[in-house]
Amino acid sequence: MRQLPAWLRDLAGAWVFYSVLPAWPGIEPGFGRIARFAPWVAVVLGGLQALLWLLTAAWLPPLVQVCLVIVLALVLTGGLHADGVVDTADGLAAGPRALEAMDDSRVGAAGVQALVVVLLLRAGGLLALAAAASPPVVAWSLLLSAIWGRISPLLAIARFPYLRERGTAAFHRQGRGPLLRELLPGLLLLAALALLVPLLGLQLLPALLLPALPALLLPGWLGRRLGGHSGDTYGACVEWTEALGLLLCGLMASALAAVAGAAG
Repeated sequence: MRQLPAWLRDLAGAWVFYSVLPAWPGIEPGFGRIARFAPWVAVVLGGLQALLWLLTAAWLPPLVQVCLVIVLALVLTGGLHADGVVDTADGLAAGPRALEAMDDSRVGAAGVQALVVVLLLRAGGLLALAAAASPPVVAWSLLLSAIWGRISPLLAIARFPYLRERGTAAFHRQGRGPLLRELLPGLLLLAALALLVPLLGLQLLPALLLPALPALLLPGWLGRRLGGHSGDTYGACVEWTEALGLLLCGLMASALAAVAGAAG
């Protein structure tokens, strides 16, 4: 049997690790450098959320749409990244005992509050988008926020040491190359989507760029606070980037709508 290319096995591994969707038949997944393909998996995860929004826009109230989309996002990942939000918040609240708190299976008050805040920010961003933008713009924002959310951990992996000697996410650092090479699949994906902006409308441009702000800033902030990163903080970067990205898109859409209303 012909040996499959390593990148294809890593892509299959990313699919298995970052989602609960069925594994690909006939391809044994590899887990050497799967983080670089997480943005590609995000196209499916964010695309399914976007599709749900588009299919329900004509007959469901926005609040119900928001709830369904958030639930779908959690289901598709098996809560993998949401768990990272909880554990990371508990670690930040524990100070010098951060790693011990993050390893503890019990959920602390800080973790519960952090998860509630993330979900509220995501809901607020989607509601603002629903009120000020068309359903395709909301769908575009969901897709782009999901992609930027998976780019964020790549910066954490490249810039900061891993906090545990034998953590469940330590394999993310094995065999990794220079940052640009690891970012290349995600950057190519964003470049392809950028080409669609003139075809679909300039109002989609903010959703392409705004989620980049939390994606770039969060890994550095968490890495400096904790002295490095772990699987939990990688997941926290994903969730916070998505939530803040949607919020920024919602605020931008609301501001543009207000300006247009005042001009009219």
